[in-house]
Amino acid sequence: MRISRRGVAFIKRWEGFETRAYRDVAEVLTIGYGHTGSEVVDGMEITERDAEALLRCDLAARERTVNDLVCVALNQNEFDALVSFEFNTGGLDRSTSLRRLNNGDRRGAAKALLWWNKARIDGVLREVAGLSRRREAEAALFLTPA
Repeated sequence: MRISRRGVAFIKRWEGFETRAYRDVAEVLTIGYGHTGSEVVDGMEITERDAEALLRCDLAARERTVNDLVCVALNQNEFDALVSFEFNTGGLDRSTSLRRLNNGDRRGAAKALLWWNKARIDGVLREVAGLSRRREAEAALFLTPA
């Protein structure tokens, strides 16, 4: 499967667009639409066009991850929600959500997404309101019939 245009728009809304590199709540250098990586450095700037290209590349990798890990058929909303989750956390492979989903428990999988609402801040794992809101939105999208 591939992420839909609505799925990309969903991720863009949550990530926002930043032309200059910044440190997110967990102090990770980020630019564009949530792009991170060793090439992102302090003071770096990017155009919206280049950020869009980076996002497409980043999402292609996340699509492959979801396609490789999920063993049950997904509707488009479920897929889009999981790509968003994987894009933001990189943790689908070690999540209870994946185990529950692959065991046929879709509601349980959506509920377990909500647990990924923390970030390491000053060395301490803390709940982040923005992550809680994003996980709630991903869970709602996941449970929305296609």
